[in-house]
Amino acid sequence: MSRQLKLGAFLMATGHHVAAWRHPDVPANAGLDFAHYKRLAQIAEAAKFDALFVADSVAAPTQDIASRMARSDHFEPLTLLSALSAVTEHIGLIATATTSYNEPYHVARKFASLDHLSGGRAGWNLVTSDNAAEALNFGRDEHIGHAERYSRAREFHQVVTGLWDSWEDDAFARDKASGAYYDPAKLHVLDHVGEHFRVKGPLNVARSPQGQPVIVQAGSSETGRELAAQTAEVVFTAQTSLAGAQAFYADLKGRLPKYGRSAESLKIMPGVFVVVGGTEAEAQEKYETFQQLVEPEVGVALLGRMLGNFDLSKYPLDGPLPELPLTDSGQQSRQKLLTELAGRENLSLAALGRKIAGGRGHYSLVGTPEQIADRLQEWFEQGAADGFNVLVPHLPGGLEDFANGVVPELQRRGLFRTEYEGRTLRQNLGLARPNNRFS
Repeated sequence: MSRQLKLGAFLMATGHHVAAWRHPDVPANAGLDFAHYKRLAQIAEAAKFDALFVADSVAAPTQDIASRMARSDHFEPLTLLSALSAVTEHIGLIATATTSYNEPYHVARKFASLDHLSGGRAGWNLVTSDNAAEALNFGRDEHIGHAERYSRAREFHQVVTGLWDSWEDDAFARDKASGAYYDPAKLHVLDHVGEHFRVKGPLNVARSPQGQPVIVQAGSSETGRELAAQTAEVVFTAQTSLAGAQAFYADLKGRLPKYGRSAESLKIMPGVFVVVGGTEAEAQEKYETFQQLVEPEVGVALLGRMLGNFDLSKYPLDGPLPELPLTDSGQQSRQKLLTELAGRENLSLAALGRKIAGGRGHYSLVGTPEQIADRLQEWFEQGAADGFNVLVPHLPGGLEDFANGVVPELQRRGLFRTEYEGRTLRQNLGLARPNNRFS
């Protein structure tokens, strides 16, 4: 079979556009409507998407402008995906869990459980929190600094994956006749002592169907890239041009050999914001419908958050993006991307906020299924992507547009599957099942 691209469906309750919740076709209470998510999961699975992806934050926005944005109430991702595992059969289930405000044992146990519940479809999006407000919910006066966040994340990953290998695959005999529930020789105690964590182990969940859930990572800064090269199996990234995506792809793949890894062991999937129409004019009209719903102050509030937790409300809307210090609490790669965008296109603060209201700095495509497939194929075949994390403006409509229009076009070109290759997320992504390090 020829090389096939991979697709993730990024589910953000009402949709990825900041004004999606105001659209008449979007259920305003989507964040806490399981029937809504069930429909989305089944649309994506029918279209043969590799995985659902659910982001997370462990803080609710409280500034005045937050009351104009639909980001304050939503399901905890692992709880949601556990429920969705019961109404799906093939699609992967990827949830975000921060290494900044969790403990490794909790994360290891929850994702191993999800992998068992789903029959081997779990993925962990390993992130270092970039939302400064989260610190106040976990006994801290300020957010963990950038360098410490990544140091903690690296050790966190080491502990979690070690706990996932607590038991060999056939450790649990559960032999009623002999009375042997498990083989003690196939139990391995981690006994980790490090800079950030002390974890004895073992995990109280048997080794999961995939051996280990798939590790996903999203950092694109220098530190983030190095962590991804060392730990990730899938990387989500924000790139706005073919050349930039090619450079990122080559750089990250080029780091793998020093960790004893092959290029195929890591799938790079840039985010792509997609608005699909029967004609180009129809697609543009759809897009403008959402853009007209963006209040300038809302766009600027989103921009400040994306730039690294800056309050931009004191700056004039028609003025330029002010010079900002390098964020220590947010995503440094996203700050760089958006600052360069503002300068390149000479955008005012309000115009920049409005421009990122949908894609939030990701590559954006507005057009027909054929036009969108052209660009995805170009990136895929020219060394910029192994697949894409698909962001749509509104749900469920935007996902239906992509599933019914773009997916068949990709299939017609032989670029995307017509049936799932296997039952586990690893099998469908083309990733090897890891051996138990202790055996």
